[in-house]
Amino acid sequence: MKIRQKYGSLLICLAVLCLFVSPLCGVNAEETQEEVKERRAPDVHFVPTPQIVVDKMLEMAKVTKDDLVYDLGCGDARIVVTAAKKYGCKAVGYDIDPQRVKESLENVEKNNVGHLVKIEEKDIFTLDLSKANVITLYLLPSLNVKLIPQLEKLKPGSRIVSHDFDMKGVKPDKVVTITSKDGGAEHTVYLWTAPLKKVKEEEAESSE
Repeated sequence: MKIRQKYGSLLICLAVLCLFVSPLCGVNAEETQEEVKERRAPDVHFVPTPQIVVDKMLEMAKVTKDDLVYDLGCGDARIVVTAAKKYGCKAVGYDIDPQRVKESLENVEKNNVGHLVKIEEKDIFTLDLSKANVITLYLLPSLNVKLIPQLEKLKPGSRIVSHDFDMKGVKPDKVVTITSKDGGAEHTVYLWTAPLKKVKEEEAESSE
């Protein structure tokens, strides 16, 4: 009789435990499915921006310690790390590739700027960019254009700088060409200021 009572009590405890655990397991499963669903292949292959170009991009954007810098497709985080170390500003690096995120976090830790820099694994085309004062890009021209609706929500006076690639349909405020010390390759840096200066399609084609 006592054995039956013990087994009965054990079964009741297991049943109650299942009632609490099952919903939690379901939530975790849903979250995992959502994460997998959101993750997709990167839009571009990672090519590091030479440090001389990084410095020029931040210089052209006139970064100050009061700015918040977003790097869209941060790679190894060299841009946000440089911004934090050189200007003392806060910065966030976004990348969709888990490997790049891992490398970025290591770089942030190595340079002791974790109090200023955050790295997030996100799809850049889903981001709200309105809090940023400076946006840095090293994407393809078509991807720059795809970002225009998000960039149009930036505060007036916010700056956007892009390494090598323009933004069709939007007139840059400044274009600078610099020569890399390694191999003598030429790099172009584009600067735009919010609000974006849209141009007609005919004007954009004639300027190419």
